[in-house]
Amino acid sequence: MSYSSPLLFSPFKLHSPKGDLVLPNRIVVAPMCQYMADDGVATDWHLAHWTNLLNSGAALFTIEATAVVPEGRITPGCLGLWDDRTESALAKTLQRARALAPKTAVCIQLAHAGRKASSAVPWQGGHLLGVDQGGWQTVGPSAVPHLPTETPPSALSIEQIAQIKEAFVVAAQRAERAGVDAIELHSAHGYLMHEFLSPLANQRTDQYGGSFENRIRFVLEVFTAVRAAYSGVLGVRISASDWVEGAWDADQSAELSKRLKALGCNFIHVSSGGVSPLQKIAIGPGYQLHFARQIRAASGMPTTAVGMITEAQQAEDILQHGDADLVALARAFLYQPRWGWHAAAALGGTVAAHPAYWRCLPTGAQGVFAAAVSGGR
Repeated sequence: MSYSSPLLFSPFKLHSPKGDLVLPNRIVVAPMCQYMADDGVATDWHLAHWTNLLNSGAALFTIEATAVVPEGRITPGCLGLWDDRTESALAKTLQRARALAPKTAVCIQLAHAGRKASSAVPWQGGHLLGVDQGGWQTVGPSAVPHLPTETPPSALSIEQIAQIKEAFVVAAQRAERAGVDAIELHSAHGYLMHEFLSPLANQRTDQYGGSFENRIRFVLEVFTAVRAAYSGVLGVRISASDWVEGAWDADQSAELSKRLKALGCNFIHVSSGGVSPLQKIAIGPGYQLHFARQIRAASGMPTTAVGMITEAQQAEDILQHGDADLVALARAFLYQPRWGWHAAAALGGTVAAHPAYWRCLPTGAQGVFAAAVSGGR
């Protein structure tokens, strides 16, 4: 179905105490782990990768899951932001990438992998690494492994929980100095913040476990601490459902989202799954949209939909039907790095592009770029 005025290429404002972040369109590059850091430090791979996606036509580019402490990395190759060395590398790499692209807002996803840390990179199997393989002892809300065959994580003490909360705060301050426009706290896909939410991973009997109120406590405390230290756009990515009967579900996610909004959350990014090998996911195009729709309706918060969204018309329909306010794509951008350009051509929208690319458009796609140049040699 075609629309006279595509919402995908209409502006959207994300509000924060610091002021509005105005996005020229509704396309978001979702965070994608690259596993190409050097002991947490951004490398030339990140320069090429970020530059490429800053030239994608998306209004918001999200830097991959970035660990707030070394042991919070998913793999030894994951990006980090825990000291001056990692901060300097990230800031310099981002500055260089931005100089080679049109003005594009940048978000960073701050994360702790919890019991799913210390893993091999995907192309080497993704299995949990032992200390003798370059891995480390993982931590979690409880000493319950992700897989029955894995070494259990160490259950976090109250003191360690406080230290991790402070690590998120410090990383947010480092991210702000590095020049990001927004921060997303990673509470999805079975990593630490999600582990506290899910009764499948959280079997604590203290104030952080058991009841819904106790299981959401860590997420709310991390958010509150970061919100107090960072006045820019701050959002949270959640897994709306564990896809396991009796576990974390969409109703609990909707209630959590309302609590986050009351604390000053500026957007919610709705994904699902990742905490249990028992999950039964009905995979298909837009398979998570009903979660985004429910959470958006319940919280009234700007909501990002993600998950097997690959086509321009599909993205437009999501917005027109009121399922979400923003549409995020991940692997589709790796396969087609100029996805935003193609979507603009298909829907009659415009995007910004670096002047070096202005003359690349094929016949029939004229008018896609917000500015154009003629002539030349």
